[in-house]
Amino acid sequence: MYKVFFKDRAIFLGDKTESMNFRCLVYLWTEGENLEDIVSDFEEDENKEALFFAAEDVEALFSEFKHQFKYIEAAGGLVFNKKDEILAIHRLGKWDLPKGKVEDGETVKEAALREVEEECGISNLELSDELESTYHTYWMNNKWMLKRSYWFKMNYSGNEKLVPQTEEDIEQVSWISINQLDEFKANTYASILEVIKELKEVI
Repeated sequence: MYKVFFKDRAIFLGDKTESMNFRCLVYLWTEGENLEDIVSDFEEDENKEALFFAAEDVEALFSEFKHQFKYIEAAGGLVFNKKDEILAIHRLGKWDLPKGKVEDGETVKEAALREVEEECGISNLELSDELESTYHTYWMNNKWMLKRSYWFKMNYSGNEKLVPQTEEDIEQVSWISINQLDEFKANTYASILEVIKELKEVI
C-alpha cells in the first residue's frame, strides 16, 4: 500500500481488502481510468480528510497516479549522534530532516549522504539501515509535484560545528534529544512525522 501526503491530508493506494480498514472515501479503480478529476475534487474539498484508491493491481494504480504529477526522487537521513540526539534543520518556518533531490548518475544512498553533509556541514557519516520511503505532493512552477523521499538511518561520531546551508533557505541546524521532540513534532510536516515514528525501531 502507498500513502501519499497531500499537504497534511493523505491519499492511500492499495487493494480492496486494505481499504476496508479505513474510514474515508474509497474509489475502486479499474485499469485505464483517469484519476485527475478525483484528485482535483479532493484538493478542492478540504473537509475530506483522506482518500483511498483501491485496485486489483496496485502497481498499475500507482503508475497511473504518478502520471497526474511531475515525479521526482529525493533522499535524506535520520541521523543519530552518540548522545541519542537526532539531526534536524529549520527551514521556511518548519522543522525538517536533511534531504534533497537525487542527481543524475547518483544512487539514492550517495544522494542521502551528500545532502546531509551539504545541508548540515558535517562529514564522515556512517550509513545504516534503509527506512520506509515517504511520498508527498506540493505545488511548484504552476504544476503539482510528487516527491518520493528515500530515508536512511545514519550515525555520526564526530564533533564538527553544524553549518546550515543558507542558500537552501536553512536557517538553523540542531541536535535534538530523542526525548525532547515535542517542539519538533508540533511544527513539522506530516511526512516527516512518518519518519520520526520509526525512532523506536531504529535506535
